[in-house]
Amino acid sequence: MEGMEPPGHQGMIQIDSVDVSERDDVQKLHGGAVGLAGVLFLTVTGAAPISAMLFNTPLSVGYGNGIGTPAGFAFATVILAIFSVGYVSMARKVTAAGGFYSFISHGLGRELGMASGLAMVVAYSVFEASLCGGFAYFGTLKLAQYGYHPSWVLVALFMVVLISILAYFDVHISARVLGLALISEVVALLIFDLVVFAQGGHNIQAAAINPINAFKNLPASGSGNSAVAAGAWAVGVFFAFWSWVGFEMAPNYGEESRNPKKIVPRAMYVSVIGLGIFYTITSWAALSSYFTTHDAALVAVTDPASFYLAPAKEFGNQFLSDVMSYLIITGSFACGMAFHNTTARYLYSLGREKVLPSALGRTHTRYRSPHIASITQSVIAALIVLAFYFFTTTASGSDAATSQAYVQLYGLAAFMGVVLILFIQALVSVAIWNYFRTHHPGEHRMWNHTIAPIISVVGQLAVLAVAIDKIDFLGAGYTYAWYLVVVDVLVFVGGVGYALYLKSNDRAKYETIGRMVHDGL
Repeated sequence: MEGMEPPGHQGMIQIDSVDVSERDDVQKLHGGAVGLAGVLFLTVTGAAPISAMLFNTPLSVGYGNGIGTPAGFAFATVILAIFSVGYVSMARKVTAAGGFYSFISHGLGRELGMASGLAMVVAYSVFEASLCGGFAYFGTLKLAQYGYHPSWVLVALFMVVLISILAYFDVHISARVLGLALISEVVALLIFDLVVFAQGGHNIQAAAINPINAFKNLPASGSGNSAVAAGAWAVGVFFAFWSWVGFEMAPNYGEESRNPKKIVPRAMYVSVIGLGIFYTITSWAALSSYFTTHDAALVAVTDPASFYLAPAKEFGNQFLSDVMSYLIITGSFACGMAFHNTTARYLYSLGREKVLPSALGRTHTRYRSPHIASITQSVIAALIVLAFYFFTTTASGSDAATSQAYVQLYGLAAFMGVVLILFIQALVSVAIWNYFRTHHPGEHRMWNHTIAPIISVVGQLAVLAVAIDKIDFLGAGYTYAWYLVVVDVLVFVGGVGYALYLKSNDRAKYETIGRMVHDGL
């Protein structure tokens, strides 16, 4: 238990943390299973560099801020690095598999903690399914090259099943699989950057990294079959932030890492800053490989699969293009697996605290993995995939894999999840400020615990607001897009309501919400 502040301190939320290291009735994860490299593999692969570039850059260029896409990535880097300042401070104080859920519960109370926990489960569940859509899109294209033409839904469900099998076992296996995928895709993209810039590209523009251009709409251009409609900068910046989703998962592996008080903060900073530089340069290289921004936007809109692969062949060779066409498949798989692992740990946290069925809080007797939570998440992901297959339509002039798997399951489902992530990250920043203000006033630092969280809140809520304002643009032709945001709101409100219900009817469960930590590490 953490000590209470001196009597008379006003506005304080009492913390009654339960240290699971001293409890024999709580099944524990595999402590000390992964080091810094393992945590980086598990989290950076969630951000999925090759998926972020090959999936999100075309959306940003063709529908968002055009030439300002690299500047959009740079802006997101700054905001998320500032967010990480307070987040790292909190991770040093609270080691728990619940991540955001536990941090918000400690900083803002159990009601908002419960709402955040359920919201994160929904967000990461959607992200796994979303990546299954991206995997299916590129997977069906690759299979077609060999004369096979399965429905995209079969390819997506294959990914769900394979992830379920791998995640059932020890976290060591997940870290190794994700590490191999991550190293391969980073090397391929670095080679892409080098061959484009070394040959001068076709149109290297300093305007691409001008911060002002991150907030300018792609202008309409061309006519007839080569026409490109005007974009919305909010869409470009929003997909830039989506490219990082996953880096914040580092604290979720605190209980399974060696010396988490040091490893988790290091993993956070390395992933945020490293990915930021990498994303900015790689998206700039892709834009520079086209003669004009119009040419780049036209390919982004009409043939997104070729946006990187065609320049890779032109400036590199067919082998580089082929390798990247395979790595986007393995990369999206690895990304989906990273989200699966984190969702399982959120379900595990909620289960061991018994606010969800306690079976979710069990670990495998041999592998010490959260196997029941993992299987549960696989079922949820499969149901989401099937829902998009049966209940969405194929846009006129498009094929099912492009319209259903890429644009809707990958694009719109991801939008639903990122809305939750940005809101929860803003809420975490408020929780960090209040936690140090009330429980560790002697350790309060103006930059770390007040200024940085304020900048983080303002930046992320601003992006969230303008993105939601443009949802009609992003979801053009798909009338259900607004309902995805409504579902987000209902999930969060439902979490608050559930916590209030427990407060009145099951006080013991209520007291444990987000409060199980592991101090014996």
